[in-house]
Amino acid sequence: MADDLPYRPCVGVMLVNRDGLVFAGQRFDSTLPAWQMPQGGIDGDEKPKEAAYRELWEETGVTRDLVEFVAKSHGWVTYDLPPELLGKVWGGKFRGQRQKWFLFRFLGTDDQIRIDSEHPEFSRWAWVDVDEMIAGIVPFKRAVYEDVVKSFRAYLA
Repeated sequence: MADDLPYRPCVGVMLVNRDGLVFAGQRFDSTLPAWQMPQGGIDGDEKPKEAAYRELWEETGVTRDLVEFVAKSHGWVTYDLPPELLGKVWGGKFRGQRQKWFLFRFLGTDDQIRIDSEHPEFSRWAWVDVDEMIAGIVPFKRAVYEDVVKSFRAYLA
């Protein structure tokens, strides 16, 4: 039963460039359009901000010297997996994710973004408007993305 399962502790990163556009990656494991921002689990006793830097590097190749920390979400946001994914991802141990989000300003150049890691998350990437990002996210994560954008929108101008 989903209600008996915990949420997976996770971080998300909104990476924004100098033009106020947001990094979006097309999920490598999806045949449908499934764009998202970098995100991933918190390891052991890792602090959320450290997990955010690590996930950003693992998924985009962007190191902490190429970003400026701008803001973090005030609380945690959660989403539940849809029934067709419940029990199939994360070893069936979680009902969804509990996420803390971080906003980083990208100080580098596009050629410093490298999604071709050892275990790639994205097949391609683009800088997009935040509203386009929300429109491109899978429906079960849309409310989370709307909350994140609402929290960070003032910093995007």
